[in-house]
Amino acid sequence: MEMRRSKKAKVKRRYLQPQPSPPLHSMLPKISKCFSFTASRDWVYRQLFAAAGLRSVATELGEGTTMHCWVPKMHKGSKPSLVLVHGFGANAMWQYGEHIRQLMGHFNVYVPDLIFFGESFTTRPERSESFQAECLVKMMEAHGVHRMSLVGISYGGFVGYRVASRFPHLVDKIVLCCAGVCLEEVDMHNGLFRVSSLDDASRILVPQTPDKLRELINLSFVRPVRGVPSWFLQDFIHVMCTVHIQEKRQLLEAILKGRHLSDLPTIQQPTLILWGEQDQVFPLELGHRLKRHIGENAKMIVIKNAGHAVNLEKPKEFSKHLKAFLIDSTKSCPTSPLASGEDTHF
Repeated sequence: MEMRRSKKAKVKRRYLQPQPSPPLHSMLPKISKCFSFTASRDWVYRQLFAAAGLRSVATELGEGTTMHCWVPKMHKGSKPSLVLVHGFGANAMWQYGEHIRQLMGHFNVYVPDLIFFGESFTTRPERSESFQAECLVKMMEAHGVHRMSLVGISYGGFVGYRVASRFPHLVDKIVLCCAGVCLEEVDMHNGLFRVSSLDDASRILVPQTPDKLRELINLSFVRPVRGVPSWFLQDFIHVMCTVHIQEKRQLLEAILKGRHLSDLPTIQQPTLILWGEQDQVFPLELGHRLKRHIGENAKMIVIKNAGHAVNLEKPKEFSKHLKAFLIDSTKSCPTSPLASGEDTHF
């Protein structure tokens, strides 16, 4: 018995050694095949907008056109209406998500997706910003809104400007953020832009490869995030940039082909021009040109250490200037920077 125990005691047991887990960064590309970070972020924005008091509504405008918009769950007659118009890139939620709560307390906020963005589309052939403006006005009228202020970022500023010029009775105030409304076709040939042709611009602004999306990020931010893996960028492209590719490129073509400053009408509404000092998409010169074109009704603020995506890169400054112009400007004294009509640098 003792012998058996001693023999048993000498038996060597072999245990499987635990294998080290692979590093997380090597697993993420596999995870992304069944889990989209971009789609998850989009879902978070939807919850944020809903929690802020907005609901998602698609409005049929007729003739094959549908426009989606986030609208107030309850429109309050005591509040003015504010329309936030997005630019190229992700849908409207991504561009205004940082600012929505700060504005909801003061306005009935409407956040539309322009045609061929988000859930908005048309079967009609028009691609001009004037057509976008018509659709936006029809959609707002369908919601019973006949007076509003507008904020337009980049391409959204082109559309907002057309609303203000064609439907002046509808617009109280307008904010144009990094919107190259005063560009001319000749500017492309004269080297004002970092790209040399419309084709180059469309490949960057409607990116289909990680390299082109990375180039867009580098042009849009003063301090872009470095080292973003290609699979992450491809996920964003798959979710945000693979629908209506040709139509979006046609929108870009429509704003540049045959464009002359002399054809651009002026607007009479009080206007705030916001610009990133180091904007590489629409250089600062276009902001000064816009200020001269509108005249004394326009006030210009240049935000330092910011690029084209100033709403994302400097969200606090962006919100502060929106609030000062849209809410507090009536209380400003005549000598304040916002009331003087002069350029102000922050």
